[in-house]
Amino acid sequence: MTEILWHGRGGQGAFTAAKLLGAAYSLGGEEKYALAFPSFGPERRGAPIRAFTKLDTKPIGDRSEIEKADKCIYLDDTLFTEKAFSELKEDGVIIINSRREYSDKRVIAIDADGIAKETLGRPITNTVMLGLLGGLGDTVSVDEVVKAIEEQMPQKLHSKNIEAVKKAAEKIKALKEGAE
Repeated sequence: MTEILWHGRGGQGAFTAAKLLGAAYSLGGEEKYALAFPSFGPERRGAPIRAFTKLDTKPIGDRSEIEKADKCIYLDDTLFTEKAFSELKEDGVIIINSRREYSDKRVIAIDADGIAKETLGRPITNTVMLGLLGGLGDTVSVDEVVKAIEEQMPQKLHSKNIEAVKKAAEKIKALKEGAE
């Protein structure tokens, strides 16, 4: 099972991203199952929230919160602390929306706010982060993310969010090529 832990703030779309990731994964074939759910305290804009996506090739019965994730995704770098590493599986990766550089090779930092402002006109980074996952290509493809957006989001949001996904995927691919 692949487990993704999302960290964000109310209004940033972390749970929407968790659901879209599950939908994108399920598009990849018949034997693909996904489960997405949130965990949050007071429902208010700006409050820290966590969301979870579980992906597997067999039905998922475990509905508990993820303790050790394959990927931890931070929509807001103010939520990132050293505790993040204790939430990772041994070969896990952290993807963080940040302009900072991190020396730890398990951390991939991208200025998702910049991409979101450029494409969406607002710093809402959930689909940008999905584009990064699609660009990495080990969980879902960019095409699967695009199809999930087309199927799950209102039509008026399609073009800008798809553009954000594609720009983020290009950015991560360029970063990966530069690292090799």
